[in-house]
Amino acid sequence: MEKLKRDWLAFFQSDRQTDTWWSRKKGLFQNRGADIVKISGQGHAFEEIRYAGQAFGRYLLHLTFLIKQKQHFFLEEQVIPCEVRWKDGEMTEHKVMAMPVQMASEAVLESSSLRDSTGDRFSYDRRAAVRYAERWWNSYNPNYRQFEVDCTNYVSQCMRAGGAPMRGAPERDKGWWYQDDNWSYSWAVAHSLRWYLSGSTSGLKGKEVESAHDLLPGDIICYDFAGDGRWDHNTIVVARDAEGMPLVNAHTDNSRNRHWSYEDSPAWTPAIQYKFFRIG
Repeated sequence: MEKLKRDWLAFFQSDRQTDTWWSRKKGLFQNRGADIVKISGQGHAFEEIRYAGQAFGRYLLHLTFLIKQKQHFFLEEQVIPCEVRWKDGEMTEHKVMAMPVQMASEAVLESSSLRDSTGDRFSYDRRAAVRYAERWWNSYNPNYRQFEVDCTNYVSQCMRAGGAPMRGAPERDKGWWYQDDNWSYSWAVAHSLRWYLSGSTSGLKGKEVESAHDLLPGDIICYDFAGDGRWDHNTIVVARDAEGMPLVNAHTDNSRNRHWSYEDSPAWTPAIQYKFFRIG
């Protein structure tokens, strides 16, 4: 693992990766008219097992891409969990670990269970939400629980930092809230937040828009990777690229300034569905 941590470029020397993740990544940049000016990265090992001349390890590969799009430059960052195997000192396998998209024993609630009934309004501080998203994109606020599938918990924290009001505690199937190390399903479950945003009529609510181009920093994108009606992932818009398209931050596979479409994700399929929500 020490050798791999020093030589993270081994990631790009695997034919399997070149044919999948890396080819998707390059294609996504090319389709946007963007050039990769520089790539830097560092591996952080978190598990290693050795036996009978073989070794198995897992590590986090933190990649930073310096991107030029038209006359604009920006940094995209992504933390990718990887697995690697060696035999007699030679690498035999190197692959990206699949992104988990469901929480264990998560509840699936539709909008009728999550709808608020009052007419309260709030002023959403988009800058504060984005500042929070930038501060915690690759770390975890100790004031909240960290989940294995943390994308919705992270997005909820960002909206809360922007002033979104909580309501419904202590009933987990009501409202949107986090209190005393307890939380509503809509706070931490991707599918439930998607339905809460479309169903809430007061406080935190989302107005569905037609296109990602219509979103502003602080807005939310929901993802159904398989197109099967089960909403798997959420991100928060933090900026726009040179073509005015959203760049997003996310947890689980921690990402910063990532293109909104997630076409470079191992979870992506041609059947993917999106929901675009203007928060307010």
